[in-house]
Amino acid sequence: MTDQPVVEPNGRKFPIASIEKTDPPNGVTEGEWYEYVIGEGSSVIRGKRAGSLKAVTEYVKEYADNLNQRSALGYSSYAARKVQK
Repeated sequence: MTDQPVVEPNGRKFPIASIEKTDPPNGVTEGEWYEYVIGEGSSVIRGKRAGSLKAVTEYVKEYADNLNQRSALGYSSYAARKVQK
């Protein structure tokens, strides 16, 4: 039930640690579901998403890129974007 983990050892603050096939959430009976992990150490985000492995992988890559871009610009990855006055 486990697919190969996707590992990005490029020094990014929020690398994609894994994308694995999982059971659907309670109450959901249809669809392919994957659980993903982004980050490392104490900065880890876990989520679930329905779709094909390719679609979920594309979503997770975009999500991680967004987090890394915000982090590189000095924005908090966990809070709303800064508002310039």
